[in-house]
Amino acid sequence: MFFKFKRLKIVEQIAVVFFLAVLIPMTISGFIINNINQQTVRSQLREYAVLIANMVSDEIDFFAAQNKMTLNQIAFTLNYLQSEEQKNKFFNDIKRNVSSCDEISIVKYQSDLDELIKIGRQEKKAVLYTRLKDGNYLVITYNIDEIRSNLFKSLDEDSRQIYVLAEDDRLIAAHNYTDDVFRKTMDLLPKYRKYDEPVIFGDVKNQPLVYVTKQEPKITIVVNTTEGVTKRAINDNRVKIILSVFAASVAILFFTALYTYYLYINIRQLFKGIIAVSKGNYNRQIRLLTTAFTPYEIVFLAFEFNKMANAIHKSYLQLQKNNVELKELNEFRSNLIDTVSHELRTPLTSIQGYTSRLMRQDINIDEETKQKSLRIIKEQSEKLQRLIEDLLTIPDIERMRLKTVNEPTNLSEVLERSEMLLRKKDGRKIITKIDKNFPFVYADKGRLEQVFVNLLENAVKYSYPDSIIKVEAQVDGNKAKVFVKNDCDVIPKEKLNRLFGKFVRLEDNTTRTTRGTGLGLFIVKGLIEAMNGRIELSSYAGCGFCAEVILELAGVDL
Repeated sequence: MFFKFKRLKIVEQIAVVFFLAVLIPMTISGFIINNINQQTVRSQLREYAVLIANMVSDEIDFFAAQNKMTLNQIAFTLNYLQSEEQKNKFFNDIKRNVSSCDEISIVKYQSDLDELIKIGRQEKKAVLYTRLKDGNYLVITYNIDEIRSNLFKSLDEDSRQIYVLAEDDRLIAAHNYTDDVFRKTMDLLPKYRKYDEPVIFGDVKNQPLVYVTKQEPKITIVVNTTEGVTKRAINDNRVKIILSVFAASVAILFFTALYTYYLYINIRQLFKGIIAVSKGNYNRQIRLLTTAFTPYEIVFLAFEFNKMANAIHKSYLQLQKNNVELKELNEFRSNLIDTVSHELRTPLTSIQGYTSRLMRQDINIDEETKQKSLRIIKEQSEKLQRLIEDLLTIPDIERMRLKTVNEPTNLSEVLERSEMLLRKKDGRKIITKIDKNFPFVYADKGRLEQVFVNLLENAVKYSYPDSIIKVEAQVDGNKAKVFVKNDCDVIPKEKLNRLFGKFVRLEDNTTRTTRGTGLGLFIVKGLIEAMNGRIELSSYAGCGFCAEVILELAGVDL
């Protein structure tokens, strides 16, 4: 294929739509409106030229009728004036009252009348006459300039050229006269004309020419629509229409560009959000540039996308948390299997071995050997019991479901019982310093024994050979503090808190040679906190390791 279809971007699509749906239709509409306007204005120019021609014709008819009436009135009045003195006085009064009247005279012969008419034409004056009853002629000469000023008074602001021609096409009055335009107009004026009706002539359709030829008086009125009038009426309107279309196009382009700008920015934000989520950034939020130009659908889509991203992010975090928990659970399972396989094997092996020996019938076993064997079986059974109790306590501690029955408890008896339950190993001694009248503590007696058995067992396991384990108790306000100390290497501070974790053991020379589950301190912390107490660890020179147990006093004295 020679043509390959290409998907256009939003900006490109809007540009194409703007060109096809706005620019081209507005251009065509502008041309159509301009043409209609030109036709309308052209028709108005013709109608207005005809109107002006009729107006001037009516004015001339009015002046002619008025002057004819004046002439008849003078003639009628002269019938009652006998002396020449009275007639002269009457003529002077008329000339004084009628500003356009230059001369009033009475002539006897036709030749004299013709001479006055000739002189009036030469001086560009109007000559009116009438025959009196005695056969003489009453002749009145009017000033054309005075008539002209009154004739065009209502057309002072009109820029058309108006000509009033005599019977022989001699110019007798004009408005806005220019010589070159007048000559061109006269060249176009038909030689044979219609009478008493306006006629349009000329070869320029936007500059109509109108003439009215009158039979009485025998004059021709010509109205010339000049180029200046046409320019103001047609060309100026054409420019205004073009400018209006251009201004409208620019305004539409501006608002379309502004809308496209905001739309493009917001859609890019949507794209960036989608790409970010596709790459695993589920915490990405879309931040729109919200204005009046931002469509509701874009805002709704961004809101729903952010809500979806939040849900995915929360699910992702939960999944990560579940993965960590599964990893910890898997590690716990591995450690538990390892612990059970190691810590249960030794006591079970001892119990099985001594039990088999006691059950043998082929040898005689003395009483001392029997008692020793039974004591070992009992000790290993107690060790198994403590290990099982520790393992059963772990789920309750993790789920914070560990229940304790707290009551006033004799701390001295608990420490004594814990020491008895613990097997002394390698000759190391446990020295307990506690007053027999030590106040009762508020705790669960059985759980508290489990706490101190674990602490003492850890102290025995991880202390130097032939060292002494010290247990001290003191009262501090409404609290009882019990310290379990042993001699060992100083433990760095940053490693102490790690000892409260499950299956955590410090890697040193002591732990490498000593077996253990790594659960002791984790269980101890959980049990003490369930009894509303707390435990703190410390390590310093002079006391390798110290566990400080803080419990509430019960307020009961011995």
